[in-house]
Amino acid sequence: MAEIVNLRQARKAAARKADRLGGDAAAMKSGRTKAQKRLEAAEAAMAKAELDAKKRETP
Repeated sequence: MAEIVNLRQARKAAARKADRLGGDAAAMKSGRTKAQKRLEAAEAAMAKAELDAKKRETP
């Protein structure tokens, strides 16, 4: 036989899991040192510059 599931509790558990994932992502983003943030910004700038250098000019 199937297990009986309380839908209210299942809905709340799913919401808690989604909130935790969002919080973990925010913690990863904001829980960095200033040097790490600068390094990531520099890498993003270099990647953008490289992409811009490879673009073709339109006539």
